[in-house]
Amino acid sequence: MANSKKAKPTYINAIMGVALVLFLLGILGWLVINGRALSRAFKEDLEVNVDFHDNVSEENVHKMKAILDKQPFVRKSRIITKEEAAAMESQVEGSNIVEFLGYNPLFTSISMKLREGYVNQDSLMRVRQFIMQSNVVRDVTWPTMVVDQMHNNFNKIGIVLAVLSAILLIAVIFLIDNTVRLAMFSNRFIIKTMQMVGATQSFITRPFDSRAVINGLTSGIIAVLGLWLVMSFAKAQLPVLTMLTDPLLTGLLIFSMLVLGVLISTISTHRSVVKYLKMHIDDLY
Repeated sequence: MANSKKAKPTYINAIMGVALVLFLLGILGWLVINGRALSRAFKEDLEVNVDFHDNVSEENVHKMKAILDKQPFVRKSRIITKEEAAAMESQVEGSNIVEFLGYNPLFTSISMKLREGYVNQDSLMRVRQFIMQSNVVRDVTWPTMVVDQMHNNFNKIGIVLAVLSAILLIAVIFLIDNTVRLAMFSNRFIIKTMQMVGATQSFITRPFDSRAVINGLTSGIIAVLGLWLVMSFAKAQLPVLTMLTDPLLTGLLIFSMLVLGVLISTISTHRSVVKYLKMHIDDLY
């Protein structure tokens, strides 16, 4: 009875210790997910302009738009007439460029927003080559410098987060393993006593493994609740995060936290019990 009472606080400490490291892993995982979503949002907001020759009819422009909308690289598109382009440019410049020059120097165009996978220089060049096959198209342009910087920066951020995730995952496994083994240390005499009265290994390990599953799941739930509070606070401060967060990836992260808590707790507990069963009673002291 005394050993049982002593074990309970240790289990609580183990549960909270495992929950803490799972929570830290969950925070990093959430940052990775949102970094991925932020990258997608930036890339899919980039505009590629298809400029037409001055004498192209409105009908041909609409035909070209219909063709582009069927392509796998186009997320959405819109037609910008010469007049609309002049009005937009005048607003940026702060003066009427048509009145200043005496004519409209701009062209009717189609502004496209591409799918994420096509927003890199190689894919954009292939898209340009495809569109330039049409004799009604004058040019296909996009902000080259922005694409290069975006690609390089997101690649660097992705590498840093991946390395941090790998390091933290390894640390989490070791921390949870050590925490559980320390929790089992207080039960070593109970384990050995059960063995000495003739209980089989499977009979002895079964209740400890069952308890480990419950402890691991409890730790996972506590970590998930902590992560949910952080996510809710972050979204309240930055509402844009609500639009960027991927529900599927977030759900997968939560599921992974629960599974990882149960899996490592169970494996570590089982290893500790077997270890004490193999030890000589004098070595337990």
